[in-house]
Amino acid sequence: MIKEKVKTVLFRIFKLMFHFISKFPAKRKLVIFESFHGKQFSDSPRAIYEYMLEHDLPYHMYWSVDRRYAHLFEERNIPHIKRFSWKWLLLFPRAEFWVTNSRLPLWFPKPKGTTYVQTWHGTPLKKLGVDIDEVHMPGTSTAKYRENFVKEANKWDYLVSPNAYSTAIFQRAFQFQHEVIESGYPRNDDLYNNNHPSHIQSLKRKLGIPGEKKVILYAPTWRDNQFYGKGRYKFDLKLDLDALRNELGDEYVVILRMHYLVAENLDLTGYEGFVYECSKYEDIRDLYLISDVLITDYSSVFFDFANVKRPILFFVYDIDEYRDKLRGFYFDLEAEAPGLLTKDTGEIITEIKRLQSANFQLDRQFEAFYDRFCYLEDGKASERVVNRVFLS
Repeated sequence: MIKEKVKTVLFRIFKLMFHFISKFPAKRKLVIFESFHGKQFSDSPRAIYEYMLEHDLPYHMYWSVDRRYAHLFEERNIPHIKRFSWKWLLLFPRAEFWVTNSRLPLWFPKPKGTTYVQTWHGTPLKKLGVDIDEVHMPGTSTAKYRENFVKEANKWDYLVSPNAYSTAIFQRAFQFQHEVIESGYPRNDDLYNNNHPSHIQSLKRKLGIPGEKKVILYAPTWRDNQFYGKGRYKFDLKLDLDALRNELGDEYVVILRMHYLVAENLDLTGYEGFVYECSKYEDIRDLYLISDVLITDYSSVFFDFANVKRPILFFVYDIDEYRDKLRGFYFDLEAEAPGLLTKDTGEIITEIKRLQSANFQLDRQFEAFYDRFCYLEDGKASERVVNRVFLS
């Protein structure tokens, strides 16, 4: 009890200090990056950071990192500061630029001299922000969730968008009033700039995957109403790994990539050499490049994977509940999905075998999807964002 009271008091003091330090003039050329609440070196913040590093732009750049994941940055010698440490407190509130892909804690005031760049983390299929009819997440209500979302979005100076479709949704769902940079997603640049056999083989070696094996990537999203607590979601793996191994194991391996909010530690004992757990792997972009087939559900990963123009399957065993009760969709997935919708593992196996024998070709529906959502992607989105934010 006393320990909790001490923690509460210290947190209040920390917040007061953050507010106080944020009143000081911003440190010129200081940029703080963060990805998925400091848990990853990934996504569009990483792509922007790497572009600025590669072009030797005169900025002091640090990553804000959850201390549990600091080793990922230490191993790469990436300049970083541990989230909520004293050094972080002295730098974060005085940075001239914040670049992140998720909402920051609501209690962070945006300093007057800070430019806040929000890259977001996906093209929306499921409803966002104020567009959600009913919120089922722990620790909030529908009204509070919407209010907090809009408060945070009002702090953003720039919002990065992958296409015109997303821009319209972001502006409405976030009630965003500032500048949208409609550039394509920086995180997808790598899918154009490094999509060649030698790089793909080097990534397979890094992950310990045999070079001759084809790869199935399973990357589902989280369910709002299945949780352990705030920010910690359950996930029941409905994919039959035994059936997949029996039918496809001679030619394929499976990569599992859970959403960053999913708290499950899956027991994969007995599946060694067939199933690879890559939920904590630093950046999903590498997994896209090595994968021959994507299986997903309502995650935005399929918008990104479409850039490599390989087969996508949708494992949507609970589509009626998810679409009609939990979130709702912005477009008709059943009519417009760039791949087959399946409800059990048997259908998935049948379709993968069919695709293999038919030599996958883009059909009209896939091409229409690509033209609508991926038309800006060309490997230069990071350049466009950096030119607008840092060099204009």
